[in-house]
Amino acid sequence: MVTQDPLRLGGREFHSRLIIGTGKYPDYATMQRAHEASGAQIVTVAVRRVNLDRTQESMLNYIDESRYTLLPNTAACYTAAEAIRYARLGREVGLSHWVKLEVIGDEKTLFPDTEGLVEATRVLVKEGFIVLPYTNDDVVVARKLEDAGAAAVMPLGAPIGSGLGIRNPYNIRIILEAVKIPVIVDAGVGTASDAAIAMELGCDGVLMNTAIAGAKDPVVMAAAMRHAVEAGRLAYLAGRIPKKLYATASSPLEGMIA
Repeated sequence: MVTQDPLRLGGREFHSRLIIGTGKYPDYATMQRAHEASGAQIVTVAVRRVNLDRTQESMLNYIDESRYTLLPNTAACYTAAEAIRYARLGREVGLSHWVKLEVIGDEKTLFPDTEGLVEATRVLVKEGFIVLPYTNDDVVVARKLEDAGAAAVMPLGAPIGSGLGIRNPYNIRIILEAVKIPVIVDAGVGTASDAAIAMELGCDGVLMNTAIAGAKDPVVMAAAMRHAVEAGRLAYLAGRIPKKLYATASSPLEGMIA
């Protein structure tokens, strides 16, 4: 049933709604096994933090690009100009014309510089990039990113790497109502229930790295996240029952034996 409900993103279809990262794993072999267990089809790679020379020891040599779509990201970029430069570099070295766009505005919280983010999105979209911007959970910014041509908006659930889960589900729901492009929760997921909550809200996908790579057993956690995303999506499609203050009998009262 999940395969009949593809994620449509950037003009393509994906059967997995889980996007995962490549950093913080104890070794490349563990990363490979976690990717396999996750069922993900898109993996994100930090352009500034990876050895782009594939003739030498590089993380890229451990990613099967016939199987996974690379999503270069502009992590650790603090200005629009810097993010644009590294997005271009990722394309020039053959990674992809897709980009997970990050323009960081605060070193401690790693919250985005939304003004720079919108600016960089406009520039990169005009240059033919498929832009997936990491943003805060602000509906106004989400609309501006959509107007700028973003292929999706990726609001944070909580600060990057915090593992706090979805701190403000109401803002996420407002964004879901306000934009027509996919909404992918990016950052803050700590465990499988967080991923399921994001999907039950109606999000189109979840992007995560630390929650898997930093787990005691990354491979097992990757499998857990896979099932959580699938279960959350199915629950959203099924439609949950309304919440009530008082009990409602599960069995009908009509026809009861006196």
